[in-house]
Amino acid sequence: MAKGRELKGRIKSVENTRKITRTMEMVATSKMKRAQDRVSAARPYAESLREVIASLYSPELAEQFPLLRQPTQVKKAAIIAMTANRGLAGAFNANLIKEARATINRLEGQGAAVDVHAVGKKGLGYFKYVGRNVVTSRTDISDRPTAENAAELVNDLIAAYAKGEIDALYVVYPNFKSVLSAPPTAVQVLPVQPPDGGAKKRDYILSPNAESILGELLPLYVRNSIYRALVEMTAAFYAAQRTAMKNATDNASDMLKILGRTYNRARQATITQEIAEIVGGAAALEG
Repeated sequence: MAKGRELKGRIKSVENTRKITRTMEMVATSKMKRAQDRVSAARPYAESLREVIASLYSPELAEQFPLLRQPTQVKKAAIIAMTANRGLAGAFNANLIKEARATINRLEGQGAAVDVHAVGKKGLGYFKYVGRNVVTSRTDISDRPTAENAAELVNDLIAAYAKGEIDALYVVYPNFKSVLSAPPTAVQVLPVQPPDGGAKKRDYILSPNAESILGELLPLYVRNSIYRALVEMTAAFYAAQRTAMKNATDNASDMLKILGRTYNRARQATITQEIAEIVGGAAALEG
């Protein structure tokens, strides 16, 4: 019955694993819903900022603000590469790292020097592993990112862009569209792009004037873009972890069915063998 005991041990081990993955799935689902609420709250504010900037923008005003400066050639760029601090989320972190690598390769292929700023332990660990220099790193941002976190990440880069030390800033993050869709994407944050022709124009009463308001709104718009990336990062991570843990739980259940059938067959075979031995022994005594 050694095989039966071994199978019982495996069944117990898989049952314990299923309990863990099911608990992690429930925790990820709960945190994902809260993160989704933060994503939903951040998007209208970002859209309102974009509309106000579009209404204030004019080519004449654009010449006064460094964040609207459109360089003719990108000689130096910066990338904020976002990943999670934890794994157990399928290919989530690997896909973000792949997108960051593709963006770096594209910019370097165009002749630009690229500074990498890592957010999250997984991305930082990867860049250290491949020997890529990381200018700054943050691994202390919680599951509830704040506007202050975004400001800490990007304020120095805004200042560097205004001084002409960098010509472009990109952020790599998962674009959270739904629980099942959050493709990694690279978005150019600086320079702030002028509104397209289809932008909605609104009439505002301006006080004190358009120049002062635009001067305040442009850095706020950039910081808000990073904040949105942070909250979408959190929501997408928990969505990916929820899916991964659900798949692991389902796989454990399937494995338990197979192990249960195998154990029952082994047990039946043992019982049949014992009955045959008893019957054989009785027949030998009668003979």
